[in-house]
Amino acid sequence: MREGSSMKDGVESVIQRKLGFDVLKTLADMQQVHPLLFRYSYRRRNPGRFTPDSLMDLTLDLPCRCPRCGEGIFKMKSNWKTTKMLGLMMLANFLIYVVVEVSRSYGQGRDIYNRRKLTPKKFWKKPEFSQAFWNREQERLDDIYYLPLANGSDAPRDFRGIPLWLKHVSPCRPDSRVLTEIEDFKSLPKRFQDFLLYMGCRSYPLITDAPNMCSEPPYLLLAVKSIAPHFDRRQAIRESWGRAGILNGHRIVTVFLLGNTAATDHFPDLSDMVKHEAALYGDVLQWDYRDTFFNLTLKEVLFLEWFGTHCASAKYVFKCDDDVFVNTRHMLAYLGNFSVSKTQDIFIGDVITNAGPHRTRHLKYYIPESVFRGVYPPYAGGGGYLYSGNLGLRLRMISRLVTLYPIDDVFTGMCLKRLGLVPEKHMGFKTFDIEEKHRENPCAYKSLILVHPRSPQDMIKIWSWINDPKVKCCIKTTLNTKCAM
Repeated sequence: MREGSSMKDGVESVIQRKLGFDVLKTLADMQQVHPLLFRYSYRRRNPGRFTPDSLMDLTLDLPCRCPRCGEGIFKMKSNWKTTKMLGLMMLANFLIYVVVEVSRSYGQGRDIYNRRKLTPKKFWKKPEFSQAFWNREQERLDDIYYLPLANGSDAPRDFRGIPLWLKHVSPCRPDSRVLTEIEDFKSLPKRFQDFLLYMGCRSYPLITDAPNMCSEPPYLLLAVKSIAPHFDRRQAIRESWGRAGILNGHRIVTVFLLGNTAATDHFPDLSDMVKHEAALYGDVLQWDYRDTFFNLTLKEVLFLEWFGTHCASAKYVFKCDDDVFVNTRHMLAYLGNFSVSKTQDIFIGDVITNAGPHRTRHLKYYIPESVFRGVYPPYAGGGGYLYSGNLGLRLRMISRLVTLYPIDDVFTGMCLKRLGLVPEKHMGFKTFDIEEKHRENPCAYKSLILVHPRSPQDMIKIWSWINDPKVKCCIKTTLNTKCAM
């Protein structure tokens, strides 16, 4: 019953409000004011019958009439408590607005401060003076030249401060600066002293040339690093994987890179033998510099200069040592998967990453802290690597602006880094050999590109396996499966 009565009262209240508003509207029209204003005034004059709905019900009164002009004037009537409440509310809103704006401005200012501080802090920071001689020399080059990180084609302009090696000055003289700029120079191994004294020399005359090797543009140029006494290795390469001519429809050219083996290093005089070999095969490049381990980097840059001048038309270059076996057929098959235009930046090999200089003095790759500090960029092991002819021309250019480093494959990695490139690791390069149990299995070499090390006899033997049509390789699925060896 109570619920029914309550609902009835609610309906009546709504009807009364509706009727009341209609009456108010009629009265308001008579006095030419808005019905809501009339309603507020009417409710104020009859406080007992209505409950206020808002604060404005307590303050807004019906406009009065000005006796002079007859225009309506709003009249605000309220007591002291109401006025105080409105003032406090307005003050609170104002204070909130001030706090928000100040916080926003402070936050924006702090962000701007941080943004300005991040980049210029490094940009304007005074470079620290390197304690290592190689680092200082490279920093000097970086300060003098703009390094073409993409596609360098023109030699740097000749201006004051240009390195001597770009002026092609010969003969080269030792750099006496190293005696005073490297604190422990006198205590370094003799090989380091020699390297540092002549580190700025890059121009040496070519004793033996092979100018007609690339008269017809080769598809693949095989550049083999060797020394004069290793005739047996060179001959084995000529008779096996490095045989020049047409292979699988592609022209192959092979050159051997030599320096001068001096009596200083206790080598016998083999100059006449090398001249005869060069005349017989026409594939020997020999420069008049001391052929040592640390000068392998010099051999690298001298080859790049020869390549850019005499064999720039080669599509691909394979650079390797003379104690490796190379499956040339598989290499050509691999390159056949790509168009030449898609392999302009190709550089593959057995890539080494996260490496640094060895500090143990008796190791072959020992580098003193006074010579170099830092980490090595990714580089391919010097046993062998493959790159495009286009990239070879860029390596030629950028190598002029990188200080010679004692380890040739690390130096090549430094040049690649300057070009913004990273060598790609290929599983077909085994510069640390394969498992011993597979070394006499012909099929183990079918899918490889390079295996290191191999003797001259091994090269000829494995090459015969690769080209023997009777050798069939298969995957053993059962114990009864037979594969021809």
